[in-house]
Amino acid sequence: MTPDDAAARRAVKPVICYPTQTLPQPDMALYTAARQGLTTVDQVIVPPRDAASFHVPAGHFFRITSIEGPQVGDLNLWNFNDLSERFYSGKTRALHGTHLTTGHRMWSCLPYLRPMATITHDTLGWYGTDEHGGRVHDVIGTRCDPYTHNLLAGGQYHQCCHSNLTRELAGARGMALEVAEGHVHDVLNVFMCTGFTRDTGQYFMKASPVRPGGHIEFFAEINLLGVLSACPGGDCSSEHSSDAAPCYPLEVTVLRPEENALSGWSAPQINGYDRTHGV
Repeated sequence: MTPDDAAARRAVKPVICYPTQTLPQPDMALYTAARQGLTTVDQVIVPPRDAASFHVPAGHFFRITSIEGPQVGDLNLWNFNDLSERFYSGKTRALHGTHLTTGHRMWSCLPYLRPMATITHDTLGWYGTDEHGGRVHDVIGTRCDPYTHNLLAGGQYHQCCHSNLTRELAGARGMALEVAEGHVHDVLNVFMCTGFTRDTGQYFMKASPVRPGGHIEFFAEINLLGVLSACPGGDCSSEHSSDAAPCYPLEVTVLRPEENALSGWSAPQINGYDRTHGV
């Protein structure tokens, strides 16, 4: 039964959960200047429906580029020296919102909670919010996985992003699949256009607006191991976990700034909480 004061309850003004006025801000002017003299030190091609790994030293940049056709990528990041420190999509979402763009940061999990990477350039920054509520580069979705596929459709589908990330991490670090799987985590959905339906609140996807040459670029705040999956859904205009969708490779480029271009910069320290938890 609808209460008599239903309208009044609904009319209560929302409060931002995590006001970010005191959040440490990246020095975008410094990063913008450092971008002017970048040298390519590594380049990795991520095959369609598969994944590839890459290393980005702290103080370097990396760029993910669409090279043949519209393609979504699922990105995992870890501290290269300690896999227990990994990207925390939920807290990143709480601090920056459901979708990321230039100036936003990818934060690491507890107890570290520090910036792992800062977005320094986004060729899809123009997209904004479309008429359906869709935006690009989300930290909403978890990644397509074989467990949900089995639950909804049955069968054993192995080329989904979760499995791609698991296989690649296992190979990159020489670990068993079951060990690697425990390190795979929720992703940044690069180039993916998503939102929530207004009537049912369901997570939706639509065709990615990225085109060949489109890219998103990051500054590595700490020493990073990255694994990127080229989603089997292609541009995610119809379905993910698909053998039918057109899929294309993605390119990851690691770039080194000129010497002294980052004068005054230092890698962020891990979170200062003392971890006594009131004991």
